Amino acid sequence: MKSTKVLIGGTLTALLWMTPVFAQQQDEDPVAAAQRTQTPQSVLRMARDVEKSILSLTDYGVFDSITYQIKDYTVVLKGFASRPILKDSAEKVVRKVEGVTDVVNEIKVLSLSPNDDRIRARVYAAIYYHPMLSRYNPGRGVPVWFSPARVAGGITNDPPIGWHPIHIIVNNGNVTLDGVVDNAADQQVAGMQANSVSGVFSVENHILVANPSKPKAVKTKK
Repeated sequence: MKSTKVLIGGTLTALLWMTPVFAQQQDEDPVAAAQRTQTPQSVLRMARDVEKSILSLTDYGVFDSITYQIKDYTVVLKGFASRPILKDSAEKVVRKVEGVTDVVNEIKVLSLSPNDDRIRARVYAAIYYHPMLSRYNPGRGVPVWFSPARVAGGITNDPPIGWHPIHIIVNNGNVTLDGVVDNAADQQVAGMQANSVSGVFSVENHILVANPSKPKAVKTKK
């Protein structure tokens, strides 16, 4: 039996390879065994419902990244939440998904750091304002303007709304990029833009490429 970690946000079809999970005890009651049996189709349906439920949360945004695994009828939630409320709300909606019998919530809540908050705003601007990448922002190329008051009040508590294919996770000055872009060039540019932001200690570029080619290595700060 095995399960594959799936990133929330448009990558379900590309990442979900699940083998059937069957009841292990051969002497188990046939009815109970039938109820426990999972097929690739049932796992895929459950996965789609889990993803849809989390994406529908208003708390889930560009500064969060949640992944999940499905094993038997248990969903394991992992990843990072920029606000504590997201961890709880993600678990609540997943528990309501048909077929889910248990949820293991391993989402890490990021520390409320003013410095990390400033870095989130700067990295967001560096990526989503860039000419090559601006088409990925919800404004279809029109940058989201951050007023000084908005930044001072904490961008984490007032994040840009809309669907963002590139997620920006900041933890003690270290940046992780998740999500999906069209090509390797966009992936590289996103990494370089994040790496250029003042105050960033390191960048891990985990962005997936929908149309992979042979990308060059992405330089990161040390």
